[in-house]
Amino acid sequence: GLEQFVADDRVEDAEDLEALLSTYLRRQVGPAELVALRAAHAAAREGDLDAVCAADRRLAAVTLAAEFRESAQQSGERLLSLQSDLREDDRLARYAERVDDGDAPGNYAVVLGVSTALAGVDERQACLLCCHGFVTGLLGAAQRLLSLGHTDAQRILDELRPVMTDAVDDSAGRTVEDMTPFAPLVDVLAADHERAQRRLFAS
Repeated sequence: GLEQFVADDRVEDAEDLEALLSTYLRRQVGPAELVALRAAHAAAREGDLDAVCAADRRLAAVTLAAEFRESAQQSGERLLSLQSDLREDDRLARYAERVDDGDAPGNYAVVLGVSTALAGVDERQACLLCCHGFVTGLLGAAQRLLSLGHTDAQRILDELRPVMTDAVDDSAGRTVEDMTPFAPLVDVLAADHERAQRRLFAS
């Protein structure tokens, strides 16, 4: 969606970008991806693959933009493949089978939740890792789309740290049924981006 925000002159500088990333974190990542990650993390520790898959399906259902769903599943597939190669764990293998069978979409946040749980990474740290990866990914794209300098990118990353913490804290009390992302303009522009004639990036 970021590319479409830039194309529509809604994001023109570092200040605009920081505001947009804050919205993403507070209104989409926190109420959806982090909730799914937490649910998958807890379920993986208990060996409850049905709960992992339920969180996975729910996240796909509440993610409106097709590009967002596709990219989450593609990056999830890559992470799941990597973890399967590196880690021998029956829970991970059974989850991978469920994804292969189409019983779960294999969203990145859910795969990350399962992987970090099995690696002994604390749930909160896993959520912070998810936020950091999300922001750094978009900052990398912004450096090309906006000619954003390295110093500005680092400043934005630093200034968004409390926003990431807030998003993580807000996700802590939510259940899978409470996944409620709400950023209508992001969803609309993401849908526009899917049909744009010229695209440098997939969402």
